[in-house]
Amino acid sequence: MKKYFGIVIMVAAGSFIWISCSSHASTNPQQPAVIPVTSVSVKLKKTGYYDEYPGTMTALNQVNITPEVSGYITGIHFRDGQRVTKGQLLYTLDQQQYQANVLQASANYRVALANQQMAQQDADRYLFLQKNDAIATQLVDHSLTGLQTAKMQLAAAKAAIQNVQTSLKYSTIYAPFTGTIGISLVKPGTAVSPGATLLNTISSDNPVAVDFNVDEKEISRFEQLQQQPISKTDSTFMIRLPNGKLYPFNGHVTLLDRAVDPQTGTIKTRIVFDNPSNELKAGMSCTVRVQNNSKDPQLLIPYKAVTEQLGEYFVFLVNNNTVRQQKIIPGRVLGDEVIVSQGLHVGDIVVTEGTGKLNNGSAVSSTSKE
Repeated sequence: MKKYFGIVIMVAAGSFIWISCSSHASTNPQQPAVIPVTSVSVKLKKTGYYDEYPGTMTALNQVNITPEVSGYITGIHFRDGQRVTKGQLLYTLDQQQYQANVLQASANYRVALANQQMAQQDADRYLFLQKNDAIATQLVDHSLTGLQTAKMQLAAAKAAIQNVQTSLKYSTIYAPFTGTIGISLVKPGTAVSPGATLLNTISSDNPVAVDFNVDEKEISRFEQLQQQPISKTDSTFMIRLPNGKLYPFNGHVTLLDRAVDPQTGTIKTRIVFDNPSNELKAGMSCTVRVQNNSKDPQLLIPYKAVTEQLGEYFVFLVNNNTVRQQKIIPGRVLGDEVIVSQGLHVGDIVVTEGTGKLNNGSAVSSTSKE
C-alpha cells in the first residue's frame, strides 16, 4: 500500500512539472532566426550592349552552271574550288558537229542568196517587158511571187546560220561573273544535255551576305539602321565566327525581306561584309552582333539576385527587416548584371547574397552593398 501511494505521488509531481514547463513555453514563444543577407538598391543605369542573333552566310550571287547544248565534255579549264573571273573559260564540249552545221548553214545561205539574185533578175526583166506590153501579166506576177519566195528563203537561211552559230558558241562555257567555283560534277568524256546535267556551281565571294531573323517588333529599328550612311568604322554590325573569333570587318544592312513569316513572327534581314581574304564561306554559321546603345537608362541588378522557379524569375525585396518574393521579367544579361524589364522600381532593395536560405516573409538583417 505504501509502495502504491509513493508511485501516485511521483506521477502527480511529474505532471505538475510538465504543466509548469508547458505554461512557461506558451508565455515565452521562440523568436524566428534572423538571416544575414547582402542587398543593393535598384537604380537606373545607361547601358550599351550587343544583341546577338544566329546567322548564316550566303553568296550575293550564285548560279548553277548547266549546258545549253548536248555533247561530250572535251575540256575542263579550271581547278576545283578555284577563284575565277568573269568571262573565264570553264568547259568545252565537242564542237565538230556544230562546226559542220555552221558550214552547212553557210552553204545553204549562199544558195538562197543566188536564188534570190536570179529571181530578182527575172522579175526586173519581166517588168521591163510589161512596160512595152511584150509579156503576159501572169508571167510577171509569177516572177514577182518567185522573188518574194526567194527573199524569204534567204531570210530563213540567215536565221539558220545564227541558230547553229549560237549552238557552236554554247559549246564553250564561260564564267558569268567573278567568284569561286565548286567541285566539277562531270569529267572529260561525260555526255551532257540541257536541263538534265548540272556541271558546277559558282558563287560570288566578295562581299558576302549574312542572313538572320529578327522579331517583327524590331522592324522599325532595323529600318532606321538600314538608312544610316555606310561607314567602314561603324561597329554597329559585327559577326563572331564559328571558332569564336570576332571578324575584323564591319557590315551594313542591305535589306529586310518583303514580308514577316506569320508562323515565327520574324523577318529575314541581310547584312553585307567585305571578304577580301575569302575567309567567309557561303553556308557557314555565325553569330550576328548588333550594337544596342539605348538612349534611355535601364533598371539593372546583379544577376546573382535572380532565382528561377518553373520557368519564372523572382527576386527577394527587403522591407522592414523582412523579405518578400517578387516576380520579375528579366531582359538581356550584361556581364554580371541583368536588365529588368518588369517587376521592379527605382529604390527597391534587392537581396543579392543569402537568397538560398530565404522564404517569403523571412526575417533578415540586411547589409547594403552599393
